[in-house]
Amino acid sequence: MAEVTTNPATLDDIVFADRNKAYGAYALRKDYSRTVYRSLIIGSVLFLLAMATPSIISVLTPKEDEQAMVEVDLMKLPPPPIDPNEPPPPPPPPVELPKVNTVKFLPPEVKPDEEVPEETPPPTVEELKEAVAAEKTQEGDPNAEEVIVAPEETAGPTKVEAAVEAAPKEDQIFTVVEQNPEFPGGLAAMGQFLQKNLRYPPAASRANISGRVFVSFVVNTDGSIQDVTVLKGLGFGTDEEAMRVVKAMPKWRPGKQSGRPVRVKYNLPINFQLE
Repeated sequence: MAEVTTNPATLDDIVFADRNKAYGAYALRKDYSRTVYRSLIIGSVLFLLAMATPSIISVLTPKEDEQAMVEVDLMKLPPPPIDPNEPPPPPPPPVELPKVNTVKFLPPEVKPDEEVPEETPPPTVEELKEAVAAEKTQEGDPNAEEVIVAPEETAGPTKVEAAVEAAPKEDQIFTVVEQNPEFPGGLAAMGQFLQKNLRYPPAASRANISGRVFVSFVVNTDGSIQDVTVLKGLGFGTDEEAMRVVKAMPKWRPGKQSGRPVRVKYNLPINFQLE
């Protein structure tokens, strides 16, 4: 008896047994492995081509002549030529130093009796608080600082220029200074002023609004306040009330930089709290 061999049935044959194999599902399942393999090969080739593209472009692009960078020492360069016919630059104008209050107070000096001038009493301690001892008495700016100038034979122009540069501009507004502006009497007095003059807006009270209003303003050299603005407010009339109270403040002690009063921008939080 002859043996009959049959091909083993695949999973697709079992699933599609006694069914119409002419429509697409059977063909898709039968060619699935070949499609995946082909997609993997094509994707790998495209990935490798994308990775190698910059190298291919750099090889195919003609290289330009590279410019070498040379380090140059400016201190070793020769000085520019001087034209003997060109006139020298004019000297800088003389700088007038600020005058300070002084009181006459000469050191003791031994002289014969006939050369002794009329005796002048020395200045008191109160006078020296407001003025500086000098060879003569003069009136000047009470806020000006004493400037010591060296003699002409030893002093260079750089010292005078440094003294002039130390003076800040009148219109310059500082945010950080050596001595901050201060409310007359300090923070405790400012707290009492705000507590006495601050009125809670009715709209904020009805809406149960509480918190802080951050106000920014500029303290001038004479202590007056200007440029009052609200940095962060609460609304419901609290912003306007905070600005009103700040504008009603008395003159502050101005801030100082290098011993001179300057304009300083100051930020102040004002607290609105319902009792």
